[in-house]
Amino acid sequence: MAVIPERRLALLGGGFSTDDDGLLDDWVLEQVRAPRPKVCFVPTASGDAPAYVEQFLTAYQARSCEPSVLELFRRDLDDDNLRSFLLSQDVVYVGGGNTANLLAVWRAHGVDRLLRQAFDRGTLLCGISAGANCWAEGSHTDSFGPLTHLSDGLGVLSGSVCPHYDSEPGRRSSYRTAVANHALPAGWAVEDGVGALFTDGQLTDTVTRAPQAQLYRVEPDGDNGVKEQALPCRLLVPAHQPTPPA
Repeated sequence: MAVIPERRLALLGGGFSTDDDGLLDDWVLEQVRAPRPKVCFVPTASGDAPAYVEQFLTAYQARSCEPSVLELFRRDLDDDNLRSFLLSQDVVYVGGGNTANLLAVWRAHGVDRLLRQAFDRGTLLCGISAGANCWAEGSHTDSFGPLTHLSDGLGVLSGSVCPHYDSEPGRRSSYRTAVANHALPAGWAVEDGVGALFTDGQLTDTVTRAPQAQLYRVEPDGDNGVKEQALPCRLLVPAHQPTPPA
């Protein structure tokens, strides 16, 4: 009988582009059993910004993995090679930027379909900011200027996602309003510093590099408001430091 691979996805509130300690990047790689996992960075949301690509390569070339970058604004792979490349990855890490533009470009190139195939085959999908938003059914975004809701995500993760829940003015109140008004379905609000792993659609691990940072489940309360539940997070520490007592 064929073994059905676990379908896994991680929402990141940090990583190589924002943090100096590398804890969330190490945590991502720990989720993969391969001794040298293939990790593909997809910087579409930033317009394939060269400095962003360089940040990724600097961070991941120093780790025990095989990093690569998929640039779509200067695409050099035909359809067959693009499919083979993406389906061969152990991790696909999507960068931040503009969620709406990311989704439009992916759909134009068929990347949305290929990433779902990779997900179904066991590739770990992850990302920060727009790279977290894109996986859900809907998301909270500044893609159009003011904070608003976007309702046509990939739907790999049920519900909605809100990044930068604690760090950007207006995020918390605007997302809560969108969920209360049913403009967005119930979902996950990610504070900076948090990592949340979903396995087959269920939350299976929640970590943080910042002691006060949390992941929240935000749902309508049935009375034109929302209920917000803070979920416990395991504190990440550098490998040379002992884990603090619970």
